[in-house]
Amino acid sequence: MRIFIAFEGLCDPIDISQDQTVSSVKLMIKDYFHVQLSDNKQGHRFLELSYAGATLEDDWVLADMGIMPSCTIKCILKEEDKPVLHVYNAVTRETIPIMGSIFLLTTTVSSLKSLVSLKCGLPVSMFRLSTQWGVELYSCNKLDDYKMDVGTTLRLDVWDGWSEFLRGCFLGHICTIRRKLSEEEPISKFQQRVALHLAAFFGHLELAGWLLKKGGRADEPVGVHPYRAWCRDTDHPDIRKCPVHVAAEAGQLLILKYFINNNLLCLEVPDPQGLNPLQICIKHKHKHCVLYFVTKMWSVVSYPGLSLPIGAYLKIKGWLCKARKQIAARKLLSKTATFNTRVGDIVLVDGFTPLEMTSKPKRKANKAGAAERSCALPALPQIQGQKENNLFPLCSKASQNIQSPQVQAAGRAPEKLRNRKVKSRKTMEILSGENRNRNRNVWKSRVPLPPISRDTNPRPQFIYTSPNASFILTSSLESFSEHSGRTPRENAIYCLALASAFKEKPWLQQLGMARSLARRAVLKPV
Repeated sequence: MRIFIAFEGLCDPIDISQDQTVSSVKLMIKDYFHVQLSDNKQGHRFLELSYAGATLEDDWVLADMGIMPSCTIKCILKEEDKPVLHVYNAVTRETIPIMGSIFLLTTTVSSLKSLVSLKCGLPVSMFRLSTQWGVELYSCNKLDDYKMDVGTTLRLDVWDGWSEFLRGCFLGHICTIRRKLSEEEPISKFQQRVALHLAAFFGHLELAGWLLKKGGRADEPVGVHPYRAWCRDTDHPDIRKCPVHVAAEAGQLLILKYFINNNLLCLEVPDPQGLNPLQICIKHKHKHCVLYFVTKMWSVVSYPGLSLPIGAYLKIKGWLCKARKQIAARKLLSKTATFNTRVGDIVLVDGFTPLEMTSKPKRKANKAGAAERSCALPALPQIQGQKENNLFPLCSKASQNIQSPQVQAAGRAPEKLRNRKVKSRKTMEILSGENRNRNRNVWKSRVPLPPISRDTNPRPQFIYTSPNASFILTSSLESFSEHSGRTPRENAIYCLALASAFKEKPWLQQLGMARSLARRAVLKPV
């Protein structure tokens, strides 16, 4: 069966059989027209056959498609570029392809981070890049220094404990962002600037409005994390990029209108390359944004009896804002002043301090360890002639599982061994006394009570008064202190400390439990 192949302005006949597949026909066309095909890391060059406007798959048979003799099949040579690099985003768990030529591998890491930031929307100060073997890529180095090949997959990591916060920024969830803001004021301000940057990139208008009401500014750069406040010499230039620049790059017209209506200075703020938002929109070919900026730049600001072109108005307002900042910095009254590193703050040194950008969740305290620390109380001293579990049955359950060591067979030990045992026994008694005093201070500080009052008022009269009433009261207190080893006040503090371990119960129930424990300690016979 003879068919015709239309390829690059030619139409030549080829003899084939009806039971052949499309892939075998492609091999015949390749040999007939001497076409060079390739499939490597840099790109994919292949042939595509179409008949009656439909693309033919490689495993299809010609007879099944109704191709008859003298039919014409169109052949197209296609080239498909493969990504030069892949970047795995640890926050979204997606792989970002980085397209370009092989010359991208000869550029600096700083240029690569700029491309990744344009792809995923994260500021360059929010993430770090590393190889599959955990080697971090520094902005001042070149990609050739790390010996990377075409198609290498890199890893993108963010600050520890920020993953859920960033997911909330990606989706525009204000509740998640408010809940995940740091308690440290400098870090919280940096988080708000990052959130405004992402709101401008993804077009979250409600989130942007909430952040501007909290004091954010669209003409303020994102900057760096407070822990890296001493790295200005090696900072990436894109840290001076403002949210209005990000919105102009992404073509978010509604966000741009909101920013400019909130602050007209956004019209003239330059980016790290010296371009204003209008020039950025022209560079990225956002026609609708360019029309809006042109209309805005040729407008007039009107006052009673005075009208100013927008250019002159922006110059005057810029001078006023600059003077206000200088005055506020001198008087130290500005709440929006830039954060400076102080003595005692954390400073990260690349290659020396532990990494803080591994995308790990926020470190939580060990609940088991916290529970042990909160509930660990000193054991009650043994009362002569009485078992401990009779005094506090609630505390005796834990001690029932403790097994005493087996007693060795009776026999006379050597004299050195007996002396050693006597010395160790005396040492244990001294240490136990010290531990008892230390533990007493622990449970005293656990329940703060008012100081002992020196009450000089007379005691209330009993119904049946006798000359021995005061003696009965004082003798009972002295008896309790003698047998329990604690004063009544110390016993009350101890019982409150025991009851306070049950944090899931209301305070009044804890107080009732403390009363019950104190009553048992008093009423149990000695």
